Amino acid sequence: MYENSAREERAVSPGGVLWTVSVAQLMVSLDVSVVNVALPSMRTALGFDDSGLSWVVNAYTLTFGGLLLLGGRAADRFGRRPLLLIGLALFGITSLLGGLAQDPGQLIAARAVQGVGAALIAPAALAVLTTSFPAGPQRGKALGVYSAVTAGGAAVGVVVGGLLTEYINWRWVMLVNVPMALAGMWLARRHVAAAGAGDTARKLDVVGAILATLGTSLLVFALVRTETESWGSASTIGGLAVAAVLLTGFFVYEGTAAKEPLLRLRVLTHRSVAGANLYMMMVSITIFTSFYFVSLYLQQVLGFGALSAGLAFLPFCLGLVVGSLYAVKLLARFSPRQLLIVGGIIGAAGMYWFSLIRPTGTFQVDVLGPSLVTSFGIGPLLVPIANAATAGVAPNEAGMASGLLNSARQLGGSIGLAAMSTVAAAATSNGPATDSAAARLTEGYGRVFASNSGLLVFAVLVAVFLLPRTSPSPLPGPAGRKDGGPGPHPRTRSTEATPAKRS
Repeated sequence: MYENSAREERAVSPGGVLWTVSVAQLMVSLDVSVVNVALPSMRTALGFDDSGLSWVVNAYTLTFGGLLLLGGRAADRFGRRPLLLIGLALFGITSLLGGLAQDPGQLIAARAVQGVGAALIAPAALAVLTTSFPAGPQRGKALGVYSAVTAGGAAVGVVVGGLLTEYINWRWVMLVNVPMALAGMWLARRHVAAAGAGDTARKLDVVGAILATLGTSLLVFALVRTETESWGSASTIGGLAVAAVLLTGFFVYEGTAAKEPLLRLRVLTHRSVAGANLYMMMVSITIFTSFYFVSLYLQQVLGFGALSAGLAFLPFCLGLVVGSLYAVKLLARFSPRQLLIVGGIIGAAGMYWFSLIRPTGTFQVDVLGPSLVTSFGIGPLLVPIANAATAGVAPNEAGMASGLLNSARQLGGSIGLAAMSTVAAAATSNGPATDSAAARLTEGYGRVFASNSGLLVFAVLVAVFLLPRTSPSPLPGPAGRKDGGPGPHPRTRSTEATPAKRS
């Protein structure tokens, strides 16, 4: 994407960097879903009430989603390897404390700080990858592995959580992260370049960080509170209003007063970056809500146990992983825009099939079939999304772009889950009183899947009308300094018809 510069990172060991990023990203992705099937056991062991139990998931989502932009920009300033190491250490320590928790408050606090660690890890890991591999086939293959780990990690988390809870103890859904964090730290110190990303001469945008963190955190907080407070309640409306004011203030400040902005608004004017992040939000909503509501359908309607429900996700996991890896080969023949259009259509068809679930359904027809179609459609999307979201971004702002993409993923999932929970609850409560409980639940879940299908159709329209047909030109970054700091270099534009010629 850019010519080599004195400060652009290159892998000490390309394979080692890929292993490092994969372990770190697997741990973060796994924890999005690994606790879900262990929640009943946590309730029994620690004495949670219904509203408190949901915060085992929400505390992690709140800090993870709220701090991603700050984590990405901090990686640009202080260096990607230091931030990656700090994030891994923090994640491992809080996982240990969570696994040893003796009351609900201790576990929720551990999950909240665990989310802080994840917010440092996720953007730093993706930035390390994109700046360690030169643009072209090498970076494409690396992004393919990264996307497969990201997609597969969240799906495998359901399976791993079921196995650990069923055969060992619920505490191991937390403790399993400790050896993974230690392995990631060892790999990072051994394989990730120490020099390159940090730019301590530039000031961190403290005001922007406060506005973005408070705004996004309050937004996520207000949304997850809709599980216990209605959308029309004073607390929900007030929370969303204050979040809107803070986020508006953030964008105004970044565009007018910030000398070293946390988010350079010019990035959002780039069609490739803006389109990829919007597309990612739609895909993230679909994946997050599918894991949640398919799991509920399996257990509450079809009568599956926790372990059986987890194992039922294996075909979906397989489709996501295979699709992500195969996307690398597809990119040699087709442009990212073409893959996003076709993959989105296939994914939308799979979600429509899911919307036809029946209260007397079977695993083969109502879960397996739509799982395979949906995963084979969504799987190949993740590589071109990551490619488009970071294309044309200066190496010294890779952390910012990575943080933005991860924010779109995490906040999209959080917003989507809160909104779709309301959709499902409304459809369930409005069902005919003569229907069975299973029939009313099925109606609610089917309404969610139909909505997801519509979101993927919207994502296809984003790809058609917003993403550029040609590979993006580099964005002008901050002016190069006398110490040899990076500046944008010209690159050859290539047409959609000849994607293999991209450099």
